[in-house]
Amino acid sequence: MIILIDPYTEERLAKSLAGRPGFFKLFYDTENCGCNGVLAIEIIEHPLETDIKITVKTFTFLVDKQQESLFDKVLKLEADRAYPSFKVTSDSALYSTNVRIKDVRDIANT
Repeated sequence: MIILIDPYTEERLAKSLAGRPGFFKLFYDTENCGCNGVLAIEIIEHPLETDIKITVKTFTFLVDKQQESLFDKVLKLEADRAYPSFKVTSDSALYSTNVRIKDVRDIANT
């Protein structure tokens, strides 16, 4: 899998990390959803054994092996300039136009 980002998105991702190490996990969140899931990105401290690592410039994205088939081979991640969210697309699909990044690094330690 390949994830393409532009310079503005790269800047926003770096800001989300706040100078701390972390991984961006891309997944469909089905908890309390009642649907097929909502696309989400979380910043986590450590990958799980079932995660696939995707290097994008200086960042590492993770996708669970079981969810990898839900995504196209090449994804585009674009930061919204007017709103604190991201758009995830491919050449053949629009996955979401309102993906927020949730930092759960400290939550895992409590």
